[in-house]
Amino acid sequence: MSAVLEAAPTTHAGSDTIVRPSSIPMRRLLWVELTKVFDTRSGFWLIASIGITALLATAAVMAFAPESDQTYESFAAAIGAPMSVILPMVAILAVTSEWSQRTGLTTFTLVPHRGRVLLAKAAVAVAIGVSSMALALAVGALGNLVGAAVAGGPTVWDIPAANLATIVLANVFCLLTGFVLGVVLRSSAAAIVGYFVFAFVLPNALFLLGTVQDWFADLQPWVDFYYSYTTLFEQVPTAQQWAQIGTSGSLWLVLPLAFGIRGVLRSEVK
Repeated sequence: MSAVLEAAPTTHAGSDTIVRPSSIPMRRLLWVELTKVFDTRSGFWLIASIGITALLATAAVMAFAPESDQTYESFAAAIGAPMSVILPMVAILAVTSEWSQRTGLTTFTLVPHRGRVLLAKAAVAVAIGVSSMALALAVGALGNLVGAAVAGGPTVWDIPAANLATIVLANVFCLLTGFVLGVVLRSSAAAIVGYFVFAFVLPNALFLLGTVQDWFADLQPWVDFYYSYTTLFEQVPTAQQWAQIGTSGSLWLVLPLAFGIRGVLRSEVK
């Protein structure tokens, strides 16, 4: 609310001259977009579910996994599965809230440069994603220590530090996919459905195509972004795999994002 009040133009008494404020600084935009994520009940519980699912996944591994599987990789995998679904939802709702909650007219009146608003939303979403993954991995590490102590076995740290970084990056790519869908579709329901199609339906269809068509099996890593970036969960990619991630990411992230930004900049906000 303070950002809204400070951004409003003022008129001097006895004068028709309107004094407009200077450009709203990016740090204020970032703060406003961050508060928007937590303002609604759904947004608050979506963020809270990150910590809740991390604790539940850790407890499940400790309770049900055999002693041989009480390793850090098991805890990280159990925590990473729900993160790959929750984080894109956070990004989608961060973008589409302007249209679904009809706040876009107010937002883009106070900040006419819509690109700055999208940049602030993207920065906040990525920051939440990285912070959430750091918290989740820390919970997994604690679970690994406690699980080993309870089982009376050695503590197994079987994920290299470099691979931890690529796991975080993979989840950021998940989040950015949701962000791009939100920018392109500008509808919460449509973007959520689109993400589930991208993450669960399309990979299976392309996998089947690769099994029956040799030419596509060789091409798939270069055009299937989900196929190429999921290698980040398993290992540090080779130079060729990085090239495949960059090429397929350009097709599935950069080009649709450019199209979506063009639509946001040109569309009429009601």
